[in-house]
Amino acid sequence: MNCEEARKSFPLLLYGELSFDEEERLEAHIDECAACREALARDKALWRELDSAELHPTQDLLEDARAELKSRLAAARPMRESFWDKIRDGFSIHFHFAPGLGQVAGAAVMLALGFFAARVTPGSLGGAFHAAGLAEPVTSRVRYIEPDGPGKVQIVLDETRQQVLSGSVEDPSIQRLLLAAAKDPSDAGVRVESVDLLKNEPQSAEVRQALLYALQHDPNAGVRLKALDGLKAFAEDPETRRTLTHVLLNDDNPGVRTQVIDLLIQQHDSLRQRNDAMVSVLQELMEKESNNYIRMRCQKALTEMNASVESY
Repeated sequence: MNCEEARKSFPLLLYGELSFDEEERLEAHIDECAACREALARDKALWRELDSAELHPTQDLLEDARAELKSRLAAARPMRESFWDKIRDGFSIHFHFAPGLGQVAGAAVMLALGFFAARVTPGSLGGAFHAAGLAEPVTSRVRYIEPDGPGKVQIVLDETRQQVLSGSVEDPSIQRLLLAAAKDPSDAGVRVESVDLLKNEPQSAEVRQALLYALQHDPNAGVRLKALDGLKAFAEDPETRRTLTHVLLNDDNPGVRTQVIDLLIQQHDSLRQRNDAMVSVLQELMEKESNNYIRMRCQKALTEMNASVESY
């Protein structure tokens, strides 16, 4: 998100009209942009002033406005009611002792329109979508709270309905959702499932970056192992090897370190020759590694590269 997009989103943010993802993108930009933070602070101050302003029209002004509205409505009223006017009036509630025929007809027409709309609307979303039914609950979340004068408060709610989206993992829209879910900090299970699907599409540069990020930063070892599985085909890629090296020296899970050491020193022809960078990493690892299997693999690799087990 650039500054122009961010500032266009300020009014929507202040009135709680941004989606969760849009608000997350905006907040990420604001965290990095001092100019936009200042602009948002000015907009918030102006918004509070405008929101707190109260108009107190005089009684004469109110009476004049009502009289003018009444005269204009009378002048605009058609001489004869249309069919739809009759239907509307029939559907309206009148205080009679018994409902008239127009009310029954109006109710029937509105019921038919509602049924037709309910049947047609989900189809307009496309074959891949299944719209949430009317009976499904709305999920509400308090997003923003701000004092609004003595004894008052303003609360902004995020309200969402569930939708089911199905399609191929190669579909760009599906893939974007999976990439977002792979970084969802609130649900490790969703991240595991997302990375497990994405690891089958590592040829995409965007997916590969997501796997590298998950391998380095995800707090859940299961997610890191899934990401590592997807990166095996790219073990010779320089960026991937740098990430693997970092993980080998810093990851606190022995299962992850075991998988990484096996991947780094697998028997490729390029590793049979002495590699000073790799030698240095393995020697550093030997000094602090407590896992016997990993120490054994390090020692074997150093021996094959004619390097000393001790650092130098």
